[in-house]
Amino acid sequence: MKLILRADVDTLGRLGEIVTVKDGYGRNYLIPQGLAKPATPANLKAFELERRKLQENADSLRAQAQGLADRIAATPISIEVRVGEGDKLYGSVTSANIGDAMEAAGIDIDRRKIILPEPIRSLGEYEVEIKLHPDVRGELKLSVVRHGASFVDELEETAPVEAAQEPDAVAEDVETAEA
Repeated sequence: MKLILRADVDTLGRLGEIVTVKDGYGRNYLIPQGLAKPATPANLKAFELERRKLQENADSLRAQAQGLADRIAATPISIEVRVGEGDKLYGSVTSANIGDAMEAAGIDIDRRKIILPEPIRSLGEYEVEIKLHPDVRGELKLSVVRHGASFVDELEETAPVEAAQEPDAVAEDVETAEA
């Protein structure tokens, strides 16, 4: 079955392309969703007339997705998790957890658009990819921190270790100065 695409379809093609698909896929999904029309001469002429309007709609969707991607990049998200001995997480951080944290921060996004190859199972900083549009992907800065401790507290925990190393360095400097 030959169809004219009325919108960008991820695995199939771009707006205005004529593609060949299996009958069931076209008849049961693409045409009812308004993503395509049969490629007849009458539909080709009608499509050329509405192409500009469809392209403007696609461009506005792309611009909205880019604006959301910029907003996501500017908003770091922190998720508090419970940890056991050795800073091992009880469970893991999944796209559902990330989606809930983003919603709490005022960014409403479909959890299925969060691309997480595998669940996060340790504390730290992560960059999570979010597919907002076929052409636009956002980067989320995610901090997974210990429950009851903020990221600043974790930085303070590492600071005493560095401070403990400093007196040795001062003692060595005093010994070399005396010699």
